[in-house]
Amino acid sequence: MQVSALERQLNFLREIDRLKSVLRQSPLLDQSRRENSAEHSWHLAMYALLLGDYASGPVNTERVIKMLLLHDVVEVDAGDFPIHGQAVPGAQAEAEARAAERLFGLLPAEQGAELLALWREFERAESADACFAKALDRFQPLLINVFTGGGTWTQNDVSLEQVLSRYGPVIQKGAPQLWLLCEQWVRRHFAKTR
Repeated sequence: MQVSALERQLNFLREIDRLKSVLRQSPLLDQSRRENSAEHSWHLAMYALLLGDYASGPVNTERVIKMLLLHDVVEVDAGDFPIHGQAVPGAQAEAEARAAERLFGLLPAEQGAELLALWREFERAESADACFAKALDRFQPLLINVFTGGGTWTQNDVSLEQVLSRYGPVIQKGAPQLWLLCEQWVRRHFAKTR
């Protein structure tokens, strides 16, 4: 029996519902609980909708939003890899690539290939759209850490130098004006913690 396109799409949508159960290290701004990956992706899509003027160059906001809605779908299988975690080099990329193949493979072939290509474009961060999407993916947790008094930076004993090197190049490349603001926030935060 052949599975219809609609059945395949609904299977995918049911499968990615599991993203709501993947907890990230980052708390909500009110610090009542940790955010999940689905919330993170939705919030980043809103960042793209509102902050497109701060991209390093012209971007297609619709494509950026699509990338941000898709970028963490792989965490359904691979889990979250926190930026300050101790992941084995290459292990994250391999686990996420396998997850992307499986998850986007649930969709009708043409649609699955299109979304997989967008996901890969985000991962490579070579296009203006992908660079901006990646910048927002770093900007949002940085903002959370600043406005929660250190958040995961405090929990993981992260230094000023680590923040500058882990967040700075990605945000600078995709959204230089946002990085100028971030650098001020970060330096002010670490000056208070000394």
